[in-house]
Amino acid sequence: MERTRSAILSAAAATLARDRAATLPQIATAAGVGRTTVHRYFPDRDTLIKAAVEDSVQAIGEAIAEARLSEGTPLEALHRLVMAYLSVGDKLVFLFNDPHVMRDYGVGESDGPPEADPVMDLIERGQRDGVFDDQLTASWIQHVLWALVYTGIDEVDKGSVSRHGVAATVIRTLERGILR
Repeated sequence: MERTRSAILSAAAATLARDRAATLPQIATAAGVGRTTVHRYFPDRDTLIKAAVEDSVQAIGEAIAEARLSEGTPLEALHRLVMAYLSVGDKLVFLFNDPHVMRDYGVGESDGPPEADPVMDLIERGQRDGVFDDQLTASWIQHVLWALVYTGIDEVDKGSVSRHGVAATVIRTLERGILR
């Protein structure tokens, strides 16, 4: 049961990342299940999208945590982060291709204090250690990282970069742009 639900959520993220207007039957086909199976888990498109958003946020958070950004040198951690982001590429594109998705589905809303941001912590550590350019803001570096990861995912989808070579391409571009 959980594998089927997970397959539907992954297919929803991948399909909706490329086509925001994708229908439940298209998502069902991508998941390798029938439309009735999708409806058994998610009664309507809105419920499915909300669950896919939550699943994607969780998967990205887990990938970042597994990258152990506070361990090793900033450069080693950056390499692990790029690999982590690429491993959840469809989910990243799904969440960030449309600025309304996370807002409309209540992600990121919190009444408490802001959560720690391990990616910004890594970038700031790299700047303090003299590895990343401190003449750039940490936010700029983070946005460049996201842009390069997104571009890498897009180029893999287009077939112009291999899935196995994309990490090296993203890392090379980053290193030549943010390292001293």
